[in-house]
Amino acid sequence: MAKKPSAADDAVKRPPLETDELRKGIRSFFHETDYDDPSGVTKKVGSYKWGVYAFYDYDGEPIYVGQTKEKLSGRVGRHMTNQRTDAVAMSVLDPFEVAEIEVWPLPQFEGVNKKHPDFRMANAALDALEHAVFTRLRRESKFGAILNEKDPPSPTVGINEPPSVRGSIVSDTIRELRSHPDTRLARRSMIVSKLAQVISEREVKMGLRRVLVTQTKRLHWLAKRRFEALGGDSKVEAGSENDDEIDRGE
Repeated sequence: MAKKPSAADDAVKRPPLETDELRKGIRSFFHETDYDDPSGVTKKVGSYKWGVYAFYDYDGEPIYVGQTKEKLSGRVGRHMTNQRTDAVAMSVLDPFEVAEIEVWPLPQFEGVNKKHPDFRMANAALDALEHAVFTRLRRESKFGAILNEKDPPSPTVGINEPPSVRGSIVSDTIRELRSHPDTRLARRSMIVSKLAQVISEREVKMGLRRVLVTQTKRLHWLAKRRFEALGGDSKVEAGSENDDEIDRGE
């Protein structure tokens, strides 16, 4: 017999399971993962201020690339745990699709701020790294596209990709909840719908329309893969259509 809700249940301060597990996964990745920078110093990867990050879905497909000069753990955490970023608020990025994170810190600029004489040089290097990572991951994507609304600025300096760290941010429990193909299809369909609604209600730039094209390609690919994995056309039922009856498979 199902447990009846109580006043204590209503007053619970702990966040829902999925939210709680995701926060734990992000904290674990950024605060427990070591990064060996070229200076020989080992620090936790989330402590770096300057760097580039990328998100991957449950198929290992790159879906978003960004940069930060405020702190990797803080910037990525806001993407994943609230609506205060344009990418999430506009339904460009769905945090539920993110299974892995990869980060490329730039430790040589740790002490650089807006008043520092090297700020412009550091900013140019950060832009160049974002462009390099974005270009490579887009090339490696099976769709030839990533969900960024804008292309990164063209580089003005040369840069080699520094060593990166990549890891999962989802527990086994969350992976089981979110990775089922039908769950992913339903979620992706919802995001496509929300994005299309945003476009229909606002004057938007072409980048957002490109995101919609990319998301519909990703939705079609996942739906087709699921359909074919279950047998495809060979398993489609035969019979006459009858609008007056509904076959519920009973």
